[in-house]
Amino acid sequence: MDITHHYIEKGSGEPLILLHGNGENCGYFKKQLDVFAERYHVYALDTRGHGQTPRGAAPFTIRQFAGDLLGFMDAQGIGRAHILGFSDGGNIAMVFAMEHPERVARLILNGANLTSRGVKLSTQLPIELGYRIAKLSGSAQARAHAEMLGLMVNDPNVRPEELSKITAPTLVIAGTKDLIKESETRRIAASIPDSRLVFISGDHFIARRNPEDFNRAVLDFLTERPRAEE
Repeated sequence: MDITHHYIEKGSGEPLILLHGNGENCGYFKKQLDVFAERYHVYALDTRGHGQTPRGAAPFTIRQFAGDLLGFMDAQGIGRAHILGFSDGGNIAMVFAMEHPERVARLILNGANLTSRGVKLSTQLPIELGYRIAKLSGSAQARAHAEMLGLMVNDPNVRPEELSKITAPTLVIAGTKDLIKESETRRIAASIPDSRLVFISGDHFIARRNPEDFNRAVLDFLTERPRAEE
């Protein structure tokens, strides 16, 4: 792997990996870290080209980021982990769980989407316009901006039927006023074999703006007994 991830590590117990959204960094989860670290060995990563993790030379795509996650887990000696991904981080987690189901214990997808069509037009249209404008500019800063926006225009392009590859118990969670269409969130949950769906009061950023309800929903899911034992 051509990069080394910056990450925050807290707690002990079963590993729990947190993946932030587009243009953000591991600090997004500041209202989750201490709470989750009471039960789990938490790793909050900066993904490639975000925060303090370098861009490297590999492709800047969701699938590359999923490959980076595999490299991180191998480097840390993590055979299997719970994975929580938000927004683009949810897309990374979703692709990773499809490609490496044996490495995922439980999966939480917060505000994920299958394609750009799953995002409400009021949000997606400005992103696509900004992407086209940035691509026309010759500056390095504009190219980097276009690359970041391109993640929300060209990725992740997952077909609903591909989600059947996910074998981990999965929590699909979104805000009641999320920028992801409700139909998209429901489609994801319906396409994953062992999944459950929760809507939390709030917008796309429920982990930051409604952490009490978000943290409770995640911890309830992570600590519940497997259905086979119920």
